[in-house]
Amino acid sequence: MFRKRRNIIVMKFGGTSVADADKIKKVADKAINKKLQNFDVVVVVSAMGDTTDELISLAHKITRNPLRREMDMLLSTGEQVSIALLAMAIQDKGYDCISLTGWQAGILTDDVYSNAKILSINKERILRELNNNKIVVVAGFQGVTAGDEITTLGRGGSDTTAVALAGALDAEYCEIYTDVDGVFSADPNVVPEARKISILSYEEMLELASSGAKVLHLRAVEFAKKNDVILHVRSSFNDIEGTWVMDTNKMEEKMETPLVTGVSYDTNQVKISVFGLEDKPGIAAKLFGEFAGANINVDLIVQNVGESGLADISLTIKEEDLALAEKVLERLKDKLKLERFEVDPGVAKVSIVGAGMQSHPGVAAKMFRCLGDQGINIEMISTSPIRISCVIREDKAKKAVKVLHSEFGLDKS
Repeated sequence: MFRKRRNIIVMKFGGTSVADADKIKKVADKAINKKLQNFDVVVVVSAMGDTTDELISLAHKITRNPLRREMDMLLSTGEQVSIALLAMAIQDKGYDCISLTGWQAGILTDDVYSNAKILSINKERILRELNNNKIVVVAGFQGVTAGDEITTLGRGGSDTTAVALAGALDAEYCEIYTDVDGVFSADPNVVPEARKISILSYEEMLELASSGAKVLHLRAVEFAKKNDVILHVRSSFNDIEGTWVMDTNKMEEKMETPLVTGVSYDTNQVKISVFGLEDKPGIAAKLFGEFAGANINVDLIVQNVGESGLADISLTIKEEDLALAEKVLERLKDKLKLERFEVDPGVAKVSIVGAGMQSHPGVAAKMFRCLGDQGINIEMISTSPIRISCVIREDKAKKAVKVLHSEFGLDKS
C-alpha cells in the first residue's frame, strides 16, 4: 500500500503475542508468510507474557533496592528466551533463521540503566544475515553501551527497538502487532462505539500516545516521525488491516481532516501543588531544572501569583515518578523557601486530539461545555494546536471519555 525503497519489513510482537508455545508458532507463521511475499524479514519480540513482571518480583524477593545495572542484566534475559524460541519455531518449519540479542544486532545506547535511549544502530550484522536469506529475530527492549554494559529501554522499549531498526534499515514499513485491531477513536473497553481509525498523521499519534493511548509508545512514534518510518498497527490474532501512521502530507489522495480524531485518557497521573514560591525570575527554572535532573517528565503546569508576592505552582507527573519527585521537593524546601507541597493522586487527564482543530474555532468551548453539563469539574488545562487536555477527578475519567466521544460525533452510528 505504501512502498518505500527497500524490500525490508520489520515486524514487532508484544508479550501477549508470544505468551506460549502455540502463539510463538503462530508468530512464526506470520513471519514466514511475509518472507513468502518476497520481503526480507526482521522480527522484534518482547518477553513472553508476564515474564518481565515475574523477574521484577523475583528481584524484590532478593533485595528491596536492586541496582539498576543488575536489573537490566536480569530483565534482558526475558527477550532472549523469546527470540530463541521463535527462531526454533521458524527453523522447525523449514526456514533459515537466526536470533540476535540487542548488542548482537548493533543497538548502541546511552548508559541510563532501565530507561536507556538508542544512540545509533550498526546494521551490518543484520544486513549480512538478511543477505544470507535468513529471517532475523531481534530481542526488543535492550541494547548495549559503548562500555559493553547491557541496558534496557524502559516502557514500550520493544516498540522503540522495532521502529529504530526500521529506520536504520530503510524498511518499507514497520508492523506493530498488538492484541487489538489498530488505533481506535477511544479505548473500546470504555467506549464500545469507538471506531478503528484507518490512517493517522505522526502528529495525531504523538498526541494520542502522550495523552494515554496505550497502543503505541510515545518514544516509538517520535522515532518514526524523525526517521519517516511508516507504521502499521494491527492485531496479531487476525489478518485484518489495522491503522497506518505516516506523514499524511505525502499521501497522493488527500482526505478531509476530521475535527476530532480521538479521545484518550490517562489515570497514571499525580497532581503536585507547590505553595509559597518567591515570585521572581529564575525560581521556576530552578524547580523544574531539579525535576529534569532527576529524569522526571512534567506534563501540565499551572501557576498562580497572589497579592503577597508568592506563587503557587501545580503540575502533573506520572505516578511511578512520585517517590522521586517527593525526594526532590524535600531537598528544595530550604533552597527555594517552599511553604509546603501537597500530593493529589486522585486525578486523571482526558484529551481530545484532531488535526482539524487547527482551523476550527470553538472546539475548546464545546469540550468545556460538554464536561460542565455532566458535572465534571476541570482542574487544569493544557493545549497544543491539535490537542486539548483537561485534568479532572479520576473517578470521572471514563464518563468524560464517553460523553466527549459522543459530543464530537465519533460513535459508530
